[in-house]
Amino acid sequence: MQTKALLILLLTTATLWAENIDLEKLSGSWHLRVLDGGEVRKARAILDFDAKKMKLSGFDGCNRITGNLIKDTQQHLSAQLISTRMACRENIHRYVSKRLQETVSEGFSIKEEKKYGVEGITIKSATHELFFKRMERE
Repeated sequence: MQTKALLILLLTTATLWAENIDLEKLSGSWHLRVLDGGEVRKARAILDFDAKKMKLSGFDGCNRITGNLIKDTQQHLSAQLISTRMACRENIHRYVSKRLQETVSEGFSIKEEKKYGVEGITIKSATHELFFKRMERE
């Protein structure tokens, strides 16, 4: 009985957290600000969403990344990333690179929200939570 109750609670929580986000609203560049509760702006990781082409590209803190977005369900996306193989300069770059790539390949949901006094999006996978701020458009 406890297992069934826990499963229902987990499914309800996941459904409430994941909201239908219009992928068109995501198109553009996003700067990673917070990863798993820690401030990581100095890593300068950026994700670029192209909703029309269903592409994801950017910089993971160490390497250029690119991949096709796969819509697993209405609220769940994933991508198999291809990346360059440059050495990371500092620990923060290695930390961000590894976790950003894990998040994208595990699959993630996206939620628009205001955190830390900033409007942005949270990308959440089974193991990580990343908060991004939209970069200014020219």
